[in-house]
Amino acid sequence: MKLPPYCLSLMLLSSPALGDPPPRFPPGEVWNRDITAAPLHPQSADMISTLAGLGGFGFGRMQIDFGLQVVRAAAGSPTRTITGYPYDDYYSPDCEPIGTALPVPTNAAIESVTGLSCDNASEDCHLLVVQGDTLYEAYHANASGTTGLEAQCLVKWHLTAVYPGQGRGEHCSSADGAGFPIAPLLFNADEVYAAAQSGGDLGHALRFILPNERMASDASLGGTAGRLYVRPATHAGAPSGPVGSVPYGARLRLRADFPLTNYSPAAQAVLRTMQRYGIVLADGGNVALTAESDRYTNRKWNEIGLGSRVFDQTAGARAVAITDFQVLDTGARIAETYDCVRTNVVGDTIFADGLE
Repeated sequence: MKLPPYCLSLMLLSSPALGDPPPRFPPGEVWNRDITAAPLHPQSADMISTLAGLGGFGFGRMQIDFGLQVVRAAAGSPTRTITGYPYDDYYSPDCEPIGTALPVPTNAAIESVTGLSCDNASEDCHLLVVQGDTLYEAYHANASGTTGLEAQCLVKWHLTAVYPGQGRGEHCSSADGAGFPIAPLLFNADEVYAAAQSGGDLGHALRFILPNERMASDASLGGTAGRLYVRPATHAGAPSGPVGSVPYGARLRLRADFPLTNYSPAAQAVLRTMQRYGIVLADGGNVALTAESDRYTNRKWNEIGLGSRVFDQTAGARAVAITDFQVLDTGARIAETYDCVRTNVVGDTIFADGLE
């Protein structure tokens, strides 16, 4: 039976379709593992105490940055070619070679801007693009002419792969300081809305950042300037804090007894995710959590009631503090040498060390 136009309009209004889900890796990937019962690091309490004494999260609160944008590129989208970075060295061999092409649709937008023009000399300017089973992430991106893209790093992630412990390679950076993927660790308004409706969680770890001077360093380990990281990281940016603090790459879990009372259903979905999948220390900076902009999603953040200061300004709710977290035991501290040795990953196959 053919429905009249007004009926179709009512159906569309009452049942809005969700946008494309954020890019995700297979269930076996480290980011998607339930860590509810994972063992704590023996020095968890001491590390948290040290970090709290340094000020805890940046600005002393768990704030959310909504600037990152995940662009979905259809097959046949126009491409741009990496031209290098005019202000410093390109990260090599950590990142894909200069001259690599990536899809950049006409509606693409770099982090925190509306198009492809970004002040990449002083801002992070991430460009995140997913096409099929490949995720492209660029750092310090800025359009160059009609077909080029300046960047200090471009990384390709194979979304069908379960990466080894050393990720894309030991001591190898990515578009993020810890060598992590970025987009699969973000959360967006569509998935938070769906989880809030079901009373569930997001099913994956979340990315968080700390000021460099609050992350652990240890000159006795060797490496460069005492810098270090732990799994699942493969790289450290510039941590310069005391040895007893939380290290680059650490995975933290929100305490199971943290009260969700008076938080909105959307905020509760994010809190449950931090209890079941944790947060991973990905980079240096002041705004603790990073979510996807609602530029490309159907649901909007203000519609579902999740704002930048939800975790420290919700009336009647307990503010989220660093002392509400525990540090998981993810292995020994690794001294950072910056001598990247790449892992060869094609599709879902892991090969011997070497460039892709």
